[in-house]
Amino acid sequence: MRQKKVYDEKLVRSIVKEVLDKLSVAPKAFPGKIPVGLSNRHLHLSQRDLEILFGKEAKLTNLRNLSQPGQFAANETVTLVGPKGRMERVRILGPVRKETQVEISRTDSYILGIKPPVRISGDIKDSGGIKIIGHKGEIDLREGVIIAQRHIHMSPDEARGFGVKDGDSVKVKVSGKRALIFDNVMIRSGPTHRLDFHIDIDEANAAELSQGDLVELIKE
Repeated sequence: MRQKKVYDEKLVRSIVKEVLDKLSVAPKAFPGKIPVGLSNRHLHLSQRDLEILFGKEAKLTNLRNLSQPGQFAANETVTLVGPKGRMERVRILGPVRKETQVEISRTDSYILGIKPPVRISGDIKDSGGIKIIGHKGEIDLREGVIIAQRHIHMSPDEARGFGVKDGDSVKVKVSGKRALIFDNVMIRSGPTHRLDFHIDIDEANAAELSQGDLVELIKE
C-alpha cells in the first residue's frame, strides 16, 4: 500500500507567492524594456500660487490620471508669457507642490524668449523666470522654469530587477529608423514610482518615439 503524501499547505502557498512576485518583475526587468512617457509643457503649483491664479481656497480638479500613482492632469490651465511670446492653455499637473515649477522644452523656450537650464525636477534654484496668468490673477515667477532632464521612474522592485538604484545615471537605447542612444538618463526610484521613461516632445521627435513605445536600458 502506497504511503499518502502530506503537504504543508501554508508552505506551498508561500512558495507560490514568492515565485509569482518574482515573475511580476521579470517581464519588465530581464528584457530591459521600458515604456516611453512623453512630457509636454506643463507646470506644478504651490497652494499659495494656485490661490493667486484661481482665487482663494482654489483646488485642482482631476481631468485624467497620469502614469505615476497619485498624479493627475488637471482641468485648470494657465497662460505663460515670456519676453518674445506667449503660450496659452498650458496644463497644470496635480497635486499641489511645495514650490511652483514650470517644465518646457527647448523649442518652447525659443518661442517664449527665455533660457531655462536643464534640471532634474525639484532643482529650481537660480533657474528661469516667467509670467503666469490664471483666471483670477497673475504671477511674475522669479525662478522655477526648467527643461526637465530625461529620467526613468521605477519602483524599488523594478530598480532591483534592472540592477540600478535611485540617482544612478544610465543610457537608453532607441531602435528604428531614427535609432539613437540617450545619455545622462537619471533613475528616479521610490515606492510611489511606476516604470516610465520620461522625455519631452523635442527628444521624442528626434527619435520618432510615441507614447507607450518600448526602449532599452543600458547601464553605465
